[in-house]
Amino acid sequence: MHMMKLTAAAALAVSLIGSSAQAETLKFAFQGTLNQLDPYSLNETFTLSSLGNTYEGLTRRGPDLEIEPALAESWEIVDDNRWRFHLRKGVKFHNGNDFTADDVIFSADRVRSEGSDLTTRINAQVKVEKVDDYTVDFVLPGPNPILTYEWDTWYIMDKEWTEANDAVKVTSASDTTPNYASLHANGTGPYKIMSHEPGVRTIYEKNDDYWGKIDGNIDRVEFTPIGSDATRVAALLSGELDMVYPIPVQDIQRVDNNAGTKALTGPELRTIFLGMDQKRDELLHSSVKGKNPFKDVRVRKAFYQAIDMNAIRDKVMRGMSNPTSLLISPLLFSRSDEFERWPYDPEASKALLAEAGYGDGFSVAMDCPNDRYVNDEAICQTVAAFLARVGIKVELNAQPKAQYFAKVLASNGYDTSFYLLGWTPSSFDSWNVLTNITGCRDDKGVGGPFNLGGYCNPKITELSEQILVENDATKRDALIAEAFTILHEDVSHIPLHQQSLAWGVSEDVSLVQRADNQFMFRWVVKK
Repeated sequence: MHMMKLTAAAALAVSLIGSSAQAETLKFAFQGTLNQLDPYSLNETFTLSSLGNTYEGLTRRGPDLEIEPALAESWEIVDDNRWRFHLRKGVKFHNGNDFTADDVIFSADRVRSEGSDLTTRINAQVKVEKVDDYTVDFVLPGPNPILTYEWDTWYIMDKEWTEANDAVKVTSASDTTPNYASLHANGTGPYKIMSHEPGVRTIYEKNDDYWGKIDGNIDRVEFTPIGSDATRVAALLSGELDMVYPIPVQDIQRVDNNAGTKALTGPELRTIFLGMDQKRDELLHSSVKGKNPFKDVRVRKAFYQAIDMNAIRDKVMRGMSNPTSLLISPLLFSRSDEFERWPYDPEASKALLAEAGYGDGFSVAMDCPNDRYVNDEAICQTVAAFLARVGIKVELNAQPKAQYFAKVLASNGYDTSFYLLGWTPSSFDSWNVLTNITGCRDDKGVGGPFNLGGYCNPKITELSEQILVENDATKRDALIAEAFTILHEDVSHIPLHQQSLAWGVSEDVSLVQRADNQFMFRWVVKK
């Protein structure tokens, strides 16, 4: 299988790492909030990144995103359907409890339980067997060459602590009553969470008993969410904060020109796209009654061809994006150059709408986060303006990500008709996209948990199952290409672009900027 190695060109040279510089406090801000501390509540990059400083998986990823051993020292394939993991001995959770095989088995059950947003980390049919206290076997229903690709964000929890605090049930993103694990954390990682005010402030302190090496010199980390771009950038420029992200594309030069700060930019693996409810017989939020216009591929294609992605790249993103034709970064699929976007063509869009019986247009509500992706609300506003030109009235509902995800992932059904979403495949593999974003799902989300619009083509499911077990790279890529061809012709979604990373840091700070947009404290050095 193809996966381009992502080098630390997307990172600051970590020239100071390993130095004996004096311990420091790092103060940083992100545009969105950290609400849940339960590591299975929300499959979202910032949440997983934040918790990845406190919790750990059996594997982890290095600066160039290479898979490394973590809580598992090593693993081997005993036979095609059995993988054996040798666990690291002497590791303790932050409360002093020993890490053992029982915690792995417990975490495997819990991550696949009701309420978890990370159920795809382990197939429901996989059996987890304890060989001894530090050896665990995963018995698979069939071959799986990418079994461990997502395990760096499948974090292992302390069975004893979770049960003692009555927190076995996962608090989902849409739950309004948090349990103990939602407000407290007990991992094995390099930093402990000492205090947490959801949506307000989170304080970390270095774990002096950490089993591994902490290359940086940060003893304390203070995180504050700042939704306002202007306020976030001003706090960096004034020296109040050491690091902020993202910084608006229009402020990159300003941050670079300011004495004492610099902007870090680089490629990101995240794809931003639009989705449409194709499951309900009538849209929840539309002027069209008695039927669902998005069930008609002509309407979906009309929406696609009404949007000028070059204009969004140039005007909204200031050149800091790459329009895309696929739901995965071209860096992650070897045959991506074989695909092209449907062309921007407002007249073709109007003709398609008329042909489908919507020559006079219609109105539809659009859900959009306003603090999750780079210029997310501005993108949605621009999309709405383009659609207005072909007769579609968009009623934009832009909300902070906590409210946005609670709505679109509502436990009583996916409450959205038209939405913007971003996706970084945690496995850096196409199977993740095909399963999570385009896989057929039932009303409970089984089969495609982030397929918010309920697109379903059984052929995609069939291909996904073949892709998962295919070991031959050429054959595997052919199956992936076939799947993406179907999705393109079906207009299952409307891919927009891969956004670029833009972080702002103090000149005194050295850190690693990974292409998956995860910020890890253990590599930070502050002069």
